[in-house]
Amino acid sequence: VQLQASGGGLVQAGGSLRLSCAASRRIIMDYNMAWFRQAPGKERELVAAVGWSGGIEYYENSVRGRFTASRDNAKNTMYLRMNSLKPEDTAVYICAAKLGGSGYYSLRDPAYDSWGQGTQVTVSS
Repeated sequence: VQLQASGGGLVQAGGSLRLSCAASRRIIMDYNMAWFRQAPGKERELVAAVGWSGGIEYYENSVRGRFTASRDNAKNTMYLRMNSLKPEDTAVYICAAKLGGSGYYSLRDPAYDSWGQGTQVTVSS
């Protein structure tokens, strides 16, 4: 299982970033995929997820309406478009995957079992 996140950086509040997660072919075709984040001194939290079929998405309340998760199976890649960024969005963002149903309640269950490395997102005020 291979996942590789990229696209992080430093951005001013109100700005935008797009994260990418390159996955193996098996993952992109069969696995639900998600973005987690972990800020210093805080627990890792599930931010967004998209089902293997692509039709169902989940968003944590604080990012709903600002972040959009998507996947391009032809490019073996999942994305997280982040708009209207806030300083509290600063964290290491980590992509993850799991098998299972692609329904909403499955996606929001944080029990993902395949992990990539993180990419740092820093939002300055």
